[in-house]
Amino acid sequence: MSQKKRILLIEDEENSAALIKLQAENLDYQLHVEVDGINGFRAIEREKPDLVILDIWLPGQNGFDIVRKIKNSSELKRIPLIILSEKNEELDIVLGLELGADDYITKPFSVKILFSKIKAILRRKKESSKTLKNIAFSDFTLEVDKYILRKGQKEIPLTLSEFGILKRLLSHKNQVLSRSQLLDDINNDDAFIVDRNIDVHIASLRKKLGSHSLIETVRGIGYRYKETI
Repeated sequence: MSQKKRILLIEDEENSAALIKLQAENLDYQLHVEVDGINGFRAIEREKPDLVILDIWLPGQNGFDIVRKIKNSSELKRIPLIILSEKNEELDIVLGLELGADDYITKPFSVKILFSKIKAILRRKKESSKTLKNIAFSDFTLEVDKYILRKGQKEIPLTLSEFGILKRLLSHKNQVLSRSQLLDDINNDDAFIVDRNIDVHIASLRKKLGSHSLIETVRGIGYRYKETI
């Protein structure tokens, strides 16, 4: 019998928390709720959940600061994160994703879409842990079992979403992959936010790869990793 996946929700809005809790119970997830940022981060440290959902505007400590603290912790940095927010400005979305969140969902939101994203993120994590094969490219090595990108001995931190996107591109070199394929074929009607998020993840990967980036944009379709001969 498989163990229930543990989700930590940090949300001070009762209605949102109640909807998410009900859906989590229906889908057999174990969900714990905290209503402020300080106790929320303490719960992350204590419980080390499989995934964290957090609002931006929280009493005590805001969600951006929590994301920073998680990604600066060697023990916590590989926990997947989803941000919920009433703010849908592009700068806030870009900031949340660049800090290390795996997705950014604006309110009001569909709980079905939220949990489809949760399922996809957890599935990517599980699939990545099944193989121990390292992928070498250019001057880099993607250590699949450790979710680590290295250039020589230097570790370059990746979010789980960045890791999944890069792994998929490297596994299909010279093939064009659509945004939906890179997002693990999630079917939802929130395409504008999804497309914007994937573009931010790609931009972040290119920045981390620097002048070695061989990720090409195929206009109107998606992206590909073009291997040089």
